[in-house]
Formats: sequence, C-alpha cells, structure tokens
Amino acid sequence: MLKSILLFIIAGLAEIGGGYLIWLWLREEKSITIGLIGGVVLVLYGIIPTLQTEQNFGRVYAAYGGIFIVLSTLWGWWIDKKTPDIYDWIGAVICLAGVSIIMWGPRH
Repeated sequence: MLKSILLFIIAGLAEIGGGYLIWLWLREEKSITIGLIGGVVLVLYGIIPTLQTEQNFGRVYAAYGGIFIVLSTLWGWWIDKKTPDIYDWIGAVICLAGVSIIMWGPRH
C-alpha cells in the first residue's frame, strides 16, 4: 500500500509540476526551455502510473484522480499562495476516501 501511495504522489507532482512549467512558458512568457522541461516531466508522469502493482488501468487512474485533486489543492496553497477554504478541504477528504475504497476495498 505504501508503494502505491508513493507512486500516486510522485505521478501527481510530475503531472502538476510539468503542467505548471508549461503554464509558465505559455501564460507567463517564460523561456521555451521551461516549456520543454515541462513536456519531459509530463512524459514521465505518463510512465509512473504503469509502475503500480494493480493491473486494472481504469482503477489505477480513477484512484489517481483523487490523489491529483488533493495534490492540486496543496500545490495551489503552497506554490500559488491561494488558501483552500473549508469546502476545498472537505472535497479533498471525500476524494481520499474514494481513493481508499477504489484501491483497497475488499474484492471477491
């Protein structure tokens, strides 16, 4: 379970970080080098989820979606300095509950 969580976090940071670098390049007129680095990081994001032990692609990506939401909320708070409100936190907790059910719920 710990490996799975770690891979979700690494994938999330790669997706958000790569997207952020491309955002900086296109929206804030940073160097194309920043955009290219962002593209490479996004390719890595595409590879990281394949390291999950779960064999069901849909299940992995559905669960990852919840982790992505939580990481995006934290990224906005820490990097963009936009403090999440109570509804952001409630939504994040609901997403984590959903991730837990999807990935580790009892299966027959």
